[in-house]
Amino acid sequence: MARTGRPVAAVTLTDDERATLVRWSRRAKSSQALALRSRIVLACADGGSNQDVAADLGVWPQTVGKWRRRFVEARLDGLSDEPRPGAPRTVTDEQVEAVVTA
Repeated sequence: MARTGRPVAAVTLTDDERATLVRWSRRAKSSQALALRSRIVLACADGGSNQDVAADLGVWPQTVGKWRRRFVEARLDGLSDEPRPGAPRTVTDEQVEAVVTA
């Protein structure tokens, strides 16, 4: 059966990227949103379609497509949260991580 719809960007990972994504997806201290994004990208890299990955992880296919596209465009940096509108942050990521790990 021929595939219909928009073409899906192929996700290929380097060894370092795969190791980082696996670490992010398994680390209990990391944000659960980042862990889910990592699992999405890993499943896409293993050849899963957006619908299959969405069904396996319990998310919408549009969510899988969004993170697949962002990863292809910006690699690992694309999985982090984008800045929110409003006043600039006064607490750095390093300070947040120090408090969380302490």
